[in-house]
Amino acid sequence: MSNASYPVLYSFRRCPYAMRARMSLMAADIDVELREVVLRDKPAAMLEASPKGTVPVLVLPDSTVIDESLEIMVWALAENDPHEWLNPESGTLDDMLVLIAQNDGPFKTNLDRYKYASRYEGADPDFHREQGEKILNRLDGRLAVGKYLFGARPALADFAIAPFIRQFARTDQARFDALPFVHLHRWLETMLQSPFFNGVMAKYAQWHDGDKPVFLKAAEIT
Repeated sequence: MSNASYPVLYSFRRCPYAMRARMSLMAADIDVELREVVLRDKPAAMLEASPKGTVPVLVLPDSTVIDESLEIMVWALAENDPHEWLNPESGTLDDMLVLIAQNDGPFKTNLDRYKYASRYEGADPDFHREQGEKILNRLDGRLAVGKYLFGARPALADFAIAPFIRQFARTDQARFDALPFVHLHRWLETMLQSPFFNGVMAKYAQWHDGDKPVFLKAAEIT
């Protein structure tokens, strides 16, 4: 198979949006040419494909560009969903999308202003941490009745949300560990031990035009 036959994924290892896109591609058994981006030095090829300049960006062999992480997840799993991430044990895909929207909206807003308070004029990190913890408390309640967010097996919502909870936790790990959310702690630890998560967190050098292609191959992970 020629390189042109592979989708190209512009990614940044530590970005939670990029993490969830990579995991979904691996779950769908879709191999990609991986181009690791340094955000302060974005490659011209990525900006040409997606001028907004954020990762992830997926460029398909027919030149179609998908540059929203959740859209990449749903596209990949619509192509192939052997683990039934789009079909949760409890609830529906629409139910999962509602919960993901809460993560991508209110929770992410508070996470950013907690972790990067200096970037937001007037942001009080303690206030935004507390607001984030209120959302985590609700997730803990969900997880008290099921091993995962929508039943006894992980699905789209778990993999879409876990990278952001990880980022919140790592902002002040000791404080997070002290939170009384036993079900959330158990779930997050389980998610971070997933072969999908561990398999997409290998470190890669920054990609430059002309470099030898690097491939992220599902068979080597799952």
